[in-house]
Amino acid sequence: MSCVPLRRPMLAFHSSFGWSRLLLMKALMVAGTSSWAGKSLMATALCASLRRRGVRVAPFKAQNMSNNARVVVGGEIGAAQYFQALAAGVEPSTDHNPVLLKPESDTSSQVVVDGQVDWELSRMAWRERAPRLWGAMTDAFDRVASTVDVVILEGAGSPAEINLADVDLVNLRMARHAEADMLVVCDIDRGGAFAHLYGTWVLLPEEDRHRVQGFILNKFRGDAALLEPGPSQLEALTGVPTIGVVPLVQHGLPDEDGADPHPRSAGGKRVRVIRGPAASNLDEWWPLLQTSDFRWATGPSDLADAELIVLPGSKAVATDLKWIRLTGIDRVLLAAYERNTPILAVCGGVQMLGGDILDPHGVEAAASGLGLIPTVTSLGATKRVQHRSATFADSVREPWSDLGGRTIEGYEIRFGETSFGDPAVPVLPDGLGFTCGSVLAVYLHGLAEMPAITNLLTGRAPTRSLDEVFEGLADLVDDAVDRTWLAKLASP
Repeated sequence: MSCVPLRRPMLAFHSSFGWSRLLLMKALMVAGTSSWAGKSLMATALCASLRRRGVRVAPFKAQNMSNNARVVVGGEIGAAQYFQALAAGVEPSTDHNPVLLKPESDTSSQVVVDGQVDWELSRMAWRERAPRLWGAMTDAFDRVASTVDVVILEGAGSPAEINLADVDLVNLRMARHAEADMLVVCDIDRGGAFAHLYGTWVLLPEEDRHRVQGFILNKFRGDAALLEPGPSQLEALTGVPTIGVVPLVQHGLPDEDGADPHPRSAGGKRVRVIRGPAASNLDEWWPLLQTSDFRWATGPSDLADAELIVLPGSKAVATDLKWIRLTGIDRVLLAAYERNTPILAVCGGVQMLGGDILDPHGVEAAASGLGLIPTVTSLGATKRVQHRSATFADSVREPWSDLGGRTIEGYEIRFGETSFGDPAVPVLPDGLGFTCGSVLAVYLHGLAEMPAITNLLTGRAPTRSLDEVFEGLADLVDDAVDRTWLAKLASP
């Protein structure tokens, strides 16, 4: 397999240290032929592989669009960059994802800049935002670049979206700023891979095609020998080698959007997670794939045999409530509650199961909850974004009594403050959680990511730790990607 040498390292400067701090740094962008091609996974795997080789590496994505967010110092970032930073062995930071768009509808998003909501930008038409965001992106990249040997940048969608070229800050414009080489990843399982790769390359501006140093065929099943003469002909057309064929594997990380419609689970307790159109932080339930018969519930029939129902967070509670009623899931939830099926509600799920949701500051929208539990929620003007730990009361009742006395670690991302009355019973301090019949309502995200709690919820502990998942991803890259190319990336 032929290889193209990486371009020269760029000179990176840290603005707070001035010109005196000069570092040699390589930048590599993982771009894709489309969304879901595997950019996030490949970037995570490269971070894990380089870290294992002793390289100082860090991730970066200028702008992410996702309702799956994680709490870091200074605010929130996309979950994908959070996991990439952990794989790289660095503390996740708002610099790793300076702009996060959290969709609220088909035409609007909450805009998070440097970890904090920017209301003015959130109300602005999206094409008008670009000039206001570029400085935050480049400043964050420069800070990241000043501390490491290699930055793995993740693109968004495709770099060849020619209808968006004037406002696309994430792909080519950021690659130019970083002087980055580029890998282009394609999902071969969907078919048409060689056309996708060639079409992406040919639609790039001629002055940027030299950045593409390799193609990667991702999610491959079968005999790789059958791919020829495809890679050879593609290289003849473009001058770009196919440097990796990555098999379709159960990698152990959540998909970036956290909701693969057909996840492969381990079997066992029947866990059903309700996935509304505005459901958020779905990535936190990924460990349950290892410990249960896990499915997303998008209609009443999906909940018919549930032994544990999860109502997760929501970016737009009023939208998800309307959907729940239209689908008839509200009636199934009531029936499950009456027959004492355990129901775990988290954050926005707490608000949806309760009573009135007030919105005096115009944060989202006022709504009327399902009325299963006696609560009133008021949406505040300031988002609470923080790590928290809390201990369940010893007096927790069935079906949640096994949680009594357990300390949990998690995070809050919310506007709502919820008050409750009889017969609800507080089980966590500071309004963080209570029970009512078969419902456990908590404001802390991340319960399923604690192996001991997952064991209590499903009767089984996850088979792989996060560190083991990262090691597996490093193995995946080292086995599937040209080793000479990887060595060049890792070399000074």
